[in-house]
Amino acid sequence: MNIKIQKNFYYTDVSDITDYKIRMHTIRKKQDSFGSQNIDINDYIVSPAGLEGLVLSLYFILIPYITGALFLFVFIAQVRFEKFLQLDLASLFVVWAIGYEALALIILVAIFISYLKYLKNSMQNN
Repeated sequence: MNIKIQKNFYYTDVSDITDYKIRMHTIRKKQDSFGSQNIDINDYIVSPAGLEGLVLSLYFILIPYITGALFLFVFIAQVRFEKFLQLDLASLFVVWAIGYEALALIILVAIFISYLKYLKNSMQNN
């Protein structure tokens, strides 16, 4: 009797190892990973043809700044316009950085939800 040890697996026969490797290869080959999906940026960003660079630059500056200003208005000024006017919104970089971090959190949560949906769909297909 031939006993072969291979990385925490004990097999009694070499044919068991080859059968296991073939089954695992076919299972892994059928499933595409979440990270291997193709993403088209035009599905998420509205921009005229030929001006994508300019529009992305404006988005990079304006969207985090607006998000930061909204964050300050809602969470810091407690939706009171008088308190909001007392804040120093002239410091562009600080407001932009607050918005950038808030957007990063929103995007990470959206990616996580998308991953959970991908797992659910892949389990239903199997």
